[in-house]
Amino acid sequence: MTIKEVSEKYGISQDTLRYYEKIGAIPPVTRTAGGVRNYTEADIGWVENAVCMRSAGLPVDVIAEYCRLYILGDSTISERHKLLVEQRKKLVEQKEQLEAEIARLDYKIGRYEIAEKTGVLSWK
Repeated sequence: MTIKEVSEKYGISQDTLRYYEKIGAIPPVTRTAGGVRNYTEADIGWVENAVCMRSAGLPVDVIAEYCRLYILGDSTISERHKLLVEQRKKLVEQKEQLEAEIARLDYKIGRYEIAEKTGVLSWK
């Protein structure tokens, strides 16, 4: 597949795909004899992985580190596992913070709903 086709399929820009390759979030993409990127199924698998990890909120430097470790082979299984566990922990912390912020907004919304009915805004 061409970079344009991959870009359209995954809804990310061609510049983002080039950037992911440049920083190591995906391994170097297969190229034609003329040097044009020609994404193979394996390359697309790495793109899917990067898109999935970004969607989950992982920073690109973490994705690049995961890719680097994966390429080094099975001797890095423990390091990859630890990296993913750490990232999950950070995401859970972010989720908990977001849930607290939503609860605070829900409280305020509820108070305003009462105020609209009674004509009195009370924060008790």
